[in-house]
Amino acid sequence: MTWPTISRMVLDAAERFGDAEAVVDGPLRLTFTELAERVRVAAGAYASFGVEPGDRMAVWAPNSAEWIIAAFGLLAAGGVLVPINTRFKADEAGDIIRRSGAKGVLVRPGFLGADYTAPDGVPAIDITSDFLGSGTPLERHGEGDDVCDIMFTSGTTGRPKGVMMTHAQTLRMYAEWCDLADLRRGDRYLIVNPFFHIFGYKAGCVASLIRGATILPVAVFEVERVLDLVERERVTMLPGPPTLYHALLDAAGERDLSSLRAAVTGAADIPVELIRRVREELPFQSIMTGYGLTEAGTATASRAGDTFEDIATTVGTPCDGLEVRIAPDGEVLVRGYSVMKGYLDDPAATAEAIDPDGWLRTGDLGELDARGHLKITGRKKDMFIVGGFNAYPAEIEGFLLEHPGVAQVAVVGVPDERLGQVGRAYVVRRGELSADDLIAWSRTRMAGFKVPRTVRFLDELPVNATGKVMKDLLR
Repeated sequence: MTWPTISRMVLDAAERFGDAEAVVDGPLRLTFTELAERVRVAAGAYASFGVEPGDRMAVWAPNSAEWIIAAFGLLAAGGVLVPINTRFKADEAGDIIRRSGAKGVLVRPGFLGADYTAPDGVPAIDITSDFLGSGTPLERHGEGDDVCDIMFTSGTTGRPKGVMMTHAQTLRMYAEWCDLADLRRGDRYLIVNPFFHIFGYKAGCVASLIRGATILPVAVFEVERVLDLVERERVTMLPGPPTLYHALLDAAGERDLSSLRAAVTGAADIPVELIRRVREELPFQSIMTGYGLTEAGTATASRAGDTFEDIATTVGTPCDGLEVRIAPDGEVLVRGYSVMKGYLDDPAATAEAIDPDGWLRTGDLGELDARGHLKITGRKKDMFIVGGFNAYPAEIEGFLLEHPGVAQVAVVGVPDERLGQVGRAYVVRRGELSADDLIAWSRTRMAGFKVPRTVRFLDELPVNATGKVMKDLLR
């Protein structure tokens, strides 16, 4: 079954799945019929607020039933969703909110003790207030080629760029994702991946509503809470980073995990032994790994029948309708229907990212084996991943250079047993400055995953003949 827009798919879920549970968030339990009605009411609230077709609204809040209603209600009003990373500080979020042209922003005040304030002139609405329930039911649908969301991703220039995706792209991609990940009608899907990211929002909420699975949102990943929910709610679908599966293995035998059936994970380097243990020591019947990026969604995925080694050391083969090849310099290139429409208000960056033949430069380095399986070998643009969050050195360096005691700085990712990678800052000082002071200062200026965990002071940074810092030497 196909739909022209995401909002039509969401509302049609009421007809397809009726009184089955759509969302379970603490004491709140919504059927698909009830969710559809709340989405229509929220659409009316946006219309009363002044949202017209094509207008943008930002959502800066953690995983919750309210986030789901806010997002799909906006789409049902004809609006465009701009999700904001909940770990961002006010200045980081404010820049994105302003440049997206959002008419307003829905926030969750006090989440993680942060200051969720909108920039001057942009109304902030408490997502837990009566706003979403204040409208007259409304449906205002557009076309499949309309932009449905703008998700901001930082680049090596340090300036976040808004990735524009359409309804049709999203629906086709995540309908296939349901098959690849073995998501089934009636599944109970615990979503620990944040909704502001495509994994949580599209491979989570959108996929669940396509297939008829129950969404169980988790605002903050805490192992004991996840285990409690798995036991109490009989969770069947549990995607997440490798650290999640380590925690499940540690709890096996002490907690009832028998309901778990489908696992989905992804990382540049997963131990083969971890995949073997997940399959042999936990009740999962299927394990999928894949490779994706905001600019193209899920590009490759493993398939049923892949070996433990395939799943652990490669990210599978291209999804239907997509092509993957390796450029002469080793960069992974992707082409096909799911490649973004472009970066918001940035034709130069769009042209740099997508060549005239439609190939998207991913910035990742990789290899294709004789069977067409892709292996990611590095990151051309020096990005590193901290506990599942993408961290971009140039952006972090820009913040650190605002400190009066920092004359020069270079940031690299270094291995970390718990988080996979963390940042290390190499700093040329201007006057007195301690590592502890700089780290503490950083925590007030940027999201926690961006803050360098260690600082090394140098008299000068190593540079090549053109003046570029040689980060390979620092690593």
